[in-house]
Amino acid sequence: MESKKQLLVAMDAADQRVRNAMYNSNALKLGLFAANCSSGNAATKVPERWDASWEHNVALARLADAAGIDFFLPIARWKGYPGESNFQGASFETITWACGLLAVTERLTVFGTVHAPLVNPVFAAKQMVTADHIGRGRFGLNIVCGWNEDEFAMFGEAPLAHDDRYELGAEWISVILQLWERDEAFDFDGKHFHLRGLRGDPKPYNGTRPLIMNAGSSPAGQDFALHHADFLFRGLRSIEQGAQDVTTARSTAVAIGRDVGCFSAAHVLCRPTMREAEEYLHYYAEENGDWTAVDHIVEMGGRNSASLDPEVYRRLRIRFAAGHGGYPLVGTPDHIAEEMARISHAGFTGLALSFVDYLSEFPYFRDEVLPRLERLGIREPLH
Repeated sequence: MESKKQLLVAMDAADQRVRNAMYNSNALKLGLFAANCSSGNAATKVPERWDASWEHNVALARLADAAGIDFFLPIARWKGYPGESNFQGASFETITWACGLLAVTERLTVFGTVHAPLVNPVFAAKQMVTADHIGRGRFGLNIVCGWNEDEFAMFGEAPLAHDDRYELGAEWISVILQLWERDEAFDFDGKHFHLRGLRGDPKPYNGTRPLIMNAGSSPAGQDFALHHADFLFRGLRSIEQGAQDVTTARSTAVAIGRDVGCFSAAHVLCRPTMREAEEYLHYYAEENGDWTAVDHIVEMGGRNSASLDPEVYRRLRIRFAAGHGGYPLVGTPDHIAEEMARISHAGFTGLALSFVDYLSEFPYFRDEVLPRLERLGIREPLH
């Protein structure tokens, strides 16, 4: 009996390490981004664009899990964008999507992306604990404080004023954390939430809590992320600018007593030669870009963003067609591995990757780029 108890304790300790799989020895954590949405992150009309069926998501998650990929990060999308391709028009709700993928994988951390203004925190806390137990501590939370007015209208809501969104988000995550941590009943009185007799059982798996990510980039958004998240998700316009952003964010976090990692997004187009990669980029992103969708995203982002000038969005138009504004990793396996090493050396903790067709393109990336990252010391060999 005693040996069985010791075995269970050892298993619990192992599960605790699984919870923190994102804190492994890989200098640059790698994940797959937006696979829950049709077309992924590529606003293109090419017929081979991503078909985000459940069967494809499961197959991709299993491939990624076996390859040692660290995480899956979804986009919370409720409707597509105008345009011929109905960009991201079909999508899975991210918490239930995460539950399904956690049940069929072993090591992968799977995030759910949640619009705080649209989901009651008591409901969200219970929903996420359920996912966390299914994955034995591999669930993560990506908080979105809201900006897409087209989607908010579907819920009969209007986005709050920019800084007020993060004030609501702070109350929202405070309620959730207290439900996860406190054993006794409690009340919550804030500006946005007035809740009575709150209790939350069970707690997150094995006495820990899900990892938290946020993509705030405005002053108010970054302040929210640095106070409440484990990972700050930032755009990467250039590696040089990214290095400055990481230095600033991390020094600010240290000043308030926190250790926050920085993640970003990139779209991958990996081919044996640079010419093949550039030709395919021109084909899918320029010749066949869904410009109606792209222009709508650019216009809406410029209208709602407090962090980027609208002119910057216009200059990034091709990037939005190619990968929703993510950093371009386009070229040979050597070139892409070297670029990823530069991103890691700039201070980034992780990179969320998207492909035009994940299932057909990821195996080449796995076989050619991941070993190069190991040789560069950016990733550990998969044991």
